[in-house]
Amino acid sequence: VQLQASGGGLVQAGGSLRLSCAASGRTFSTSVLGWSRQAPGKEREFVAAVSWSTITTYYADSVKGRFTISRDNAKNTVYLQMNSLKPEDTAVYYCAARRNGFPMSTQVRAYEYWGQGTEVTVSS
Repeated sequence: VQLQASGGGLVQAGGSLRLSCAASGRTFSTSVLGWSRQAPGKEREFVAAVSWSTITTYYADSVKGRFTISRDNAKNTVYLQMNSLKPEDTAVYYCAARRNGFPMSTQVRAYEYWGQGTEVTVSS
């Protein structure tokens, strides 16, 4: 099982980035998929999650209205569109998946499968 995140980089405040995470080794079509982030010296925090049906999405308050999570089950891929980026969004972003059939969660520890992370740096 492998989750491969990509799309990170350096962007100025107010800019946009789109992160992608491709899953391989198994299908996650019935799994909740999510993104978390970890800034230097801080604990990993939940960012967003999407249900397998794409009907339900959860967001951390800090990113609501700026970030959009989506998924393409045919491609086994989850995306995070990040707009109006702020310096405080600087972090390593990780994609994650829950076991098939488990419900939506905003708890980082609820996610069993993790990608390697992609770094996002927002300059002021």
